[in-house]
Amino acid sequence: MDIRCITFDLDDTLWDCAPVIQNAERVFHHWLGVHYPRIAERHSLEAMIRHRQAWFAERRHLHYDMTRLRKHWLRILAAQSGYGDELVEPAFRVFWEARNQVSLYDDVLETLDRLRGHFRIGAITNGNACVHHIGIGDRFDFVITSAAAGAAKPSARIFTAALDEAGVAASETLHVGDDAERDVRGAARVGMRAAWVNPHALVWEHGGSPPDLTLSSVSELPARLLLR
Repeated sequence: MDIRCITFDLDDTLWDCAPVIQNAERVFHHWLGVHYPRIAERHSLEAMIRHRQAWFAERRHLHYDMTRLRKHWLRILAAQSGYGDELVEPAFRVFWEARNQVSLYDDVLETLDRLRGHFRIGAITNGNACVHHIGIGDRFDFVITSAAAGAAKPSARIFTAALDEAGVAASETLHVGDDAERDVRGAARVGMRAAWVNPHALVWEHGGSPPDLTLSSVSELPARLLLR
């Protein structure tokens, strides 16, 4: 492959997302118990998560901007317990800080450092993790979020925004991600190459052309791209 740019998904590609979100929800609920106790009294941690999931599920048209969506939900949560909008910003910040306390998969930093000497490196994410806050922003030349693009993967809009930012052709760009539809098929639809991070060695059963590369982890990329 004649590749000039590599873009990465973040959640579940560079770190395990589920425990991060679970911890962020716990931290957030504890904070509510201290500062806005009527909410914590009304909703246990589990009940609060179910409340949020149900509210989010009814607003899928806003899923491209998880920050905006969560802040809308926080206003509802506050009002239901007799609080005002002054809750929204500090409550979101508590969740967001915890949401960005991630544990990178082994060899992620080494892999990014090796690749940077050969390619432009970008991130394309539907979430609101921040590589700069996490402390790895210096490994990326650009970051495209679904909120900024106005569309989430697998929409062509977010991928073409990344291509415009990188200034490279789709055929010269490899997108790396764990989600078969959002990452692999989404990238392929705009003519990008795609690498599927598939740690469980699943069989490709998602239709269309299979990914250009299948990896057990991103640490395999340098060798698969014949870098020394």
